[in-house]
Parts: sequence; structure tokens; C-alpha cells
Amino acid sequence: MEGIPGESLKHRLMGSKVFRSFIIFSAFRAVYGAGILVVTYFLATSEEAPEWVPWLFLLASMVISRVIFRQIKRRWPQLA
Repeated sequence: MEGIPGESLKHRLMGSKVFRSFIIFSAFRAVYGAGILVVTYFLATSEEAPEWVPWLFLLASMVISRVIFRQIKRRWPQLA
């Protein structure tokens, strides 16, 4: 990665589209993942929900997270 002489590592990294996309995706997954874990816990410990419901929810959340992130990238292309 060739940059301007004297440019700091932080500025070079933040100028990298791949690095910015990685940071945005990591932050999104941290927040989204915490919410998914809470909901999954309540589904798994629920007396009324069948045993397969948390597994189905986790599988669906994997697909939904990709769709949401794709929409974020389309709406704010300057972020990623």
C-alpha cells in the first residue's frame, strides 16, 4: 500500500476501502450478534417453544444478517 510519505498508518488504513468495510461489518456483527444471542437464549429456555425453534432462528438470522448488511452498503456506500 503506497501512501503519501509521512502519512500515518491510521490514515492509510482508514483510506483503505477493504479495511473500512471490515470495521463496519465487525461493528454490525457485534451489535446484531448480541441481539441474536439474547433472543436465542429466550427461545431455548422457553417452555412453550419446540426444541427446533432456536436452531431455525439461528439459521434464519445468518441469512437475514447478510441481507441487512447488503442494504447498509447500498444505502451508505461511502462507509464500505
